[in-house]
Amino acid sequence: MLRIVYPTCCGMDVHKSFVIACIASTNPQGVTTYKSKRFSTFTGDLRRLAVWLAENDCRDVCMESTGKYWIPIYNILEPTCKNVLAHPKYVKAIHGKKTDKKDAKWIADIFKHDLVSGSFIPPADIRQLRDLVRYHWKLTNFTTGEKNRAQNCLTVSNIKLDDVFSDVFGKASSAIIEHILQDPSKKIKDVSAFRTKGMKASNEEVLAAVDGEMCAEQAEKLRIIRSHMDGLELCKLNLESLILFTAEKYLPQINLVLTVPGIQSFSAIGILSEIGVDMSVFPTSKHLCSWAGLTPQNNESAGKKKTTRISRAGAYIKPLLVQCALCAIRAKQNPEIRNRYLSLKKRRGHKKAIIAIARMLLTAIYNILKKNEPYNPDLYHQSDKPPVHREVSADEAIFILQRQGYLVSKPASTP
Repeated sequence: MLRIVYPTCCGMDVHKSFVIACIASTNPQGVTTYKSKRFSTFTGDLRRLAVWLAENDCRDVCMESTGKYWIPIYNILEPTCKNVLAHPKYVKAIHGKKTDKKDAKWIADIFKHDLVSGSFIPPADIRQLRDLVRYHWKLTNFTTGEKNRAQNCLTVSNIKLDDVFSDVFGKASSAIIEHILQDPSKKIKDVSAFRTKGMKASNEEVLAAVDGEMCAEQAEKLRIIRSHMDGLELCKLNLESLILFTAEKYLPQINLVLTVPGIQSFSAIGILSEIGVDMSVFPTSKHLCSWAGLTPQNNESAGKKKTTRISRAGAYIKPLLVQCALCAIRAKQNPEIRNRYLSLKKRRGHKKAIIAIARMLLTAIYNILKKNEPYNPDLYHQSDKPPVHREVSADEAIFILQRQGYLVSKPASTP
């Protein structure tokens, strides 16, 4: 018989407009009784839900993470209850035997036996910082999309600036585009006024690249795109100042993370916004790496491993750590990371090697935050040395070689 971990607990089936709560109370004889009640998701009714739980002496709550609808309930119950947020795959009931009341009762039943794996939910201030950093990431994606659309406008207009400029939105290229948009029907005959110090393309190559035909519709579309890009850039600047202000209270932890190779200021803030600053919520660094999606899956059946791919977890932190890893392997002042990458790349390829380096950085960050110590590269140099039990004397080494079939002659002793 399964052990009852939570004698009084509540399971919740969360929806957009309402929530079904079911309190499971188990007496010392092991008999469980259930109380179910429906509440709307308006704030006043959620407060009545908190009072109802308190009246029934229920402090442990488990709810299914349904979109963003669980957040208002979590916010109201956070001060008074211990909330466990479960992924739907852990609490989903059998198809064909599902109702809202049965779902809430099922969640309460499996939760009272502690069979639900709760998701990591950082404190409220970290959640706010995470929301801002993720929005900044979205704005960056919007800017990239607008750049691609602007490039498409130039391509369909037979303007090949991307063939002569490494950055189509650089200083010289932007000046040429601005000149074209002033009068699309007028041809550019001299580009010497647009030359900058770092330009590698000759005037003839640039003239050949801008020899196109931009219609009025494409010109207006490009103006709208550029205006939107300027607006996005202004939004990003305002958001960055807000992120820096919000992250100011975590300045000591940010400075510690900045000691890790390949990590810059905004990257450090982004990492802390995802994992928080309290590492006690993760038992080991392996748990953190698994949560971030940087460890192979366990998918074995009948003694056969079906896949060892990394999981899809860590949709925000994993790309960020990969970018930091790409930066770290280029830095020659960090040979412990670069040598590790090169040795793995020979055997497993670039992609698996860069994921291993990202995991290496996250493991270092975990220990840095847990021990409150800066990054120490000497620890990696010590780990490269063979263990003591593998050290052998010269005579033992000769004996091992002879057992392998090698003919070993001892060097003549010098007088």
